Amino acid sequence: MSPPKSADGPRKQPPPIVIRDKRRIDPVTLELRPGDRPPQHAETGGGGSGRPGGAPAAGAAAVHERLAERTADVQRIKAEYDNYRKRVQRDRLAIREIAVANVLGGLLPVLDAIDQAREHGPVDPALRAVADLLETQLAVLGLQEIGTPGEPFDPTRHEAISCQRSDKVDQPTCTTVHRPGYTVGQHLLRPAQVTVSEPPDREEPG
Repeated sequence: MSPPKSADGPRKQPPPIVIRDKRRIDPVTLELRPGDRPPQHAETGGGGSGRPGGAPAAGAAAVHERLAERTADVQRIKAEYDNYRKRVQRDRLAIREIAVANVLGGLLPVLDAIDQAREHGPVDPALRAVADLLETQLAVLGLQEIGTPGEPFDPTRHEAISCQRSDKVDQPTCTTVHRPGYTVGQHLLRPAQVTVSEPPDREEPG
């Protein structure tokens, strides 16, 4: 049955309705539609299209080089700090030894007075107790007495005030100690005053 004709002529057909599915995700496969997939660049090793294959390697090499430089800087700074800390500790100990040496050096006349009192006879018990306590405390601080009869003569530790010949020694030897010397650590507070005995001169045959 043909459509009715109007007075002006045949009626025109309406345009068909077209429904376009513009959804980016396929409702069946739940994947991106082919037109919405991001372009994939082919990896090429040299002069092909896309990003050159040598760029990632060059970037990694630069990162490793900078990391090595920073590591070397940190190691150098740590070594400098360790050296500084050791130097400060060494200087601190040296200053402490010098301070103790100065204090003990001022007490040597007191020790000489105690020794002279002992040489003149029995010492009063109270004075003896004070002297023993003083000597004990000075020894704790590192004070050491040097100069004993029979030890080899050492010009860096002994001061010879007289010298004699003796056939009882085979090298210069301290035979009499007139005043003891003292040291603290590596510091010589004063040398010991001694009499030195030397072996007699022997003439060489011929």
